[in-house]
Amino acid sequence: MTETIKRHISPIAWVPTVYFAMGMPFVVLNMVTALMFKGLGISDAQIAFWTSIIMFPWTIKPLWSPFLEMFKTKKYFVVLTQFCSGVFFGLVALSLQLPHFFAISIALLGVIAFSGATHDVATDGVYMAVLSKEDQAKYIGWQGAFYNVAKLAATGGLVYLAGYLIEHIGVVHAWMTIMGCCGAIMLLLALYHWKMLPSDQTEERHAVTSLRATWEALKEVILTFFQKKYIALYILFIILYRFAEGLVMKIVPLFLKAPIGDGGLGLTEQEIGFYYGTFGAAAFVLGSFLAGYFISHFGLRKTLFFLCCVFNFPFAVYPLLAHFQPDSACLIGGGITFEYFGYGFGFVGLTLFMMQQVAPGKHQMAHYAFASGIMNLGVMIPGMISGFLSDWLGYDLFFIVALFAAIPVLILVHFLPFTYPDPEKRKK
Repeated sequence: MTETIKRHISPIAWVPTVYFAMGMPFVVLNMVTALMFKGLGISDAQIAFWTSIIMFPWTIKPLWSPFLEMFKTKKYFVVLTQFCSGVFFGLVALSLQLPHFFAISIALLGVIAFSGATHDVATDGVYMAVLSKEDQAKYIGWQGAFYNVAKLAATGGLVYLAGYLIEHIGVVHAWMTIMGCCGAIMLLLALYHWKMLPSDQTEERHAVTSLRATWEALKEVILTFFQKKYIALYILFIILYRFAEGLVMKIVPLFLKAPIGDGGLGLTEQEIGFYYGTFGAAAFVLGSFLAGYFISHFGLRKTLFFLCCVFNFPFAVYPLLAHFQPDSACLIGGGITFEYFGYGFGFVGLTLFMMQQVAPGKHQMAHYAFASGIMNLGVMIPGMISGFLSDWLGYDLFFIVALFAAIPVLILVHFLPFTYPDPEKRKK
């Protein structure tokens, strides 16, 4: 039965769209909402804190993922969460015209975050259950590509559209339209995947069929993760790797949007969307592509320090932009492009480290999910305090402090033990 399902629907028909649906809520909640609330008059401190804290479900999603095995199919949860996200994006749109819109919209976005995190687990489950090992390897590139297409569509297309609409219908109605568009996209994807996503239901019942069995399985996964050799150092490294990024991630779009008199660059949403959606996106993809070849040639152990430097050093463009406040599109766009190239190049190093040093073992997939959750925690915590720091220090001094926050990981990487050799060395 399963083989018939696999042959019936080509992966090309659903892999790109389902991973686009995975990326859309995460990017909108993580980046686009910061610009939306900035335009609606919310302070940087409030924006950074609350748009960081609502990302918490992506950190703890491994804790409830085993329970999804007990009910329905993974396809059911993919379609259900896409539908829920679509409905709640629509409710966010409606909430923006209410007196206490910020509190209400944050609560609604929190529901979308839980739905989106559950969607991630179910989507990866369908991918692994329906596709053969050969097809999993064959279509792995489509995952990352269309996840980043979602990032391009949100930070580029939707933000650019918001800037256009603001000029014609005002700030509130413009962002209501954008949130409505997000909801419509997710609802259309839910309808599409209801028809086109293959079911992962097989004739064999799930191995985990009770709450007790599920809890025991989850407990074993957690215990074996924290019993791994050097796990404390690995966790510290994962958190510190993106700590500087966590500080600047929320503040950069707010800085770009802030008026010149407040220390910002005074860009419009259209300009920000253009920089992010064109040169920034292209630089990210190019950096990721080149990093893969770089690591495969020299090995992760030899390149990890360099990757840390490339990941964190480009943040130096923001203290310069904050100090000189240029109005040149080439300088501003060039700075964003440089930072995104470093982000794409260096991020691959952390991903491979989690795959090759943290995840290997009996529960490889679950342990990689735990490592990913810890990685998100390493971004969320500094993001929560970043707004208060930027309000206190000002943009120029804040970005200098954020740059210094990268120093601990550059020191730690020199003392980081490797449990497993690089794959190239293993072959030799």
